[in-house]
Amino acid sequence: MKSFAYPGNIEADILSIGAEQIPYMRTEWFSGMMLECQSLLLELLDCPGGGVIPYTASGTAAMESCVRSFAATRKKALVVNGGTFGARWAELCGYSGIPCDVFDVEFGKAPCWERLIQAIASGNYGTLLIQHHETSSGYLYDLSRLSDACRDHDVALVVDAISSFLTDLLSMRDLHIDILVLSSQKGLNLPPGLSFVVLSDRVLAKNSFAPGGYYYDWDIHLRNMKRGQTPYSPATQLFRQLHARLKKLEKSGVERAIDAVKTRATAFRAACQENGWRLSADERSNCLTGIYLDRPVKPLVRQLQDMGIFVMPCQHENMIRVAHTGCLTVADDLELAEEIARWEKTANA
Repeated sequence: MKSFAYPGNIEADILSIGAEQIPYMRTEWFSGMMLECQSLLLELLDCPGGGVIPYTASGTAAMESCVRSFAATRKKALVVNGGTFGARWAELCGYSGIPCDVFDVEFGKAPCWERLIQAIASGNYGTLLIQHHETSSGYLYDLSRLSDACRDHDVALVVDAISSFLTDLLSMRDLHIDILVLSSQKGLNLPPGLSFVVLSDRVLAKNSFAPGGYYYDWDIHLRNMKRGQTPYSPATQLFRQLHARLKKLEKSGVERAIDAVKTRATAFRAACQENGWRLSADERSNCLTGIYLDRPVKPLVRQLQDMGIFVMPCQHENMIRVAHTGCLTVADDLELAEEIARWEKTANA
């Protein structure tokens, strides 16, 4: 199987952890592992003095906890909506009864930075909810354009970096990010089932959170993480796989991980250009390439699946998304491009 979706192909040594017997988690061993995971995540994200709230849940759960536990305590939220996941911020606010205004952005295009900064500076908002990388379109937001305005006008910057973590440069300290959301199956390239809220030292110091729900409650999670535990049953093997991934990154460095993804993305995009395929985003993350073909792609997606190859469709019927994470190679990406080109020729015959 070759996966150009999320997660990508996972290394055998990390996969094998999931097949082992499951150790008991209410132990000093598990606490030590969890505290080391927190320390490594904060180091990789350049978030000194911060804290991590881990959930056994998808990334949407971590996003919802940000809305219910944090945005609820501040003035109205401003949501940047450039695709499926930007829209999710707005849907979560609506579901939770949190007032928000939506700043719509054309799919795959840059926002009007001037208008967005003006909105941040208006004094109407307490929180900006945004993606670093809008995974549905492939667009990578330049957060450096917004971070100073957020800091100057006391607008908390809350960022979903689920797909861009470990694929694009990201420093919470340099970008003045207050809260970051991660999950296991995209940039981290682990099985799905874990998500994380990473809090800056500034947010931790204020320590003023809404209850947010029985399972989500940040105060309860933060108290438990002081001793390296979760308040409710964790996905033990997933946390062990996370620990293994982070220890590998500690040895190799973030830059090497990013370079590997970037190398694959660059090669695949060159093949896209040769084949005349239009890319879906003006500014792109290394982690994903979206391409528009000249006809609906469902038959292509099914054909590739029959071959044991997985790519991601999109809300646009002529668009597929190809992820460059995981342990595949440039050769694999170029072979995929050849398969897509072969399908196009057959479909056009």
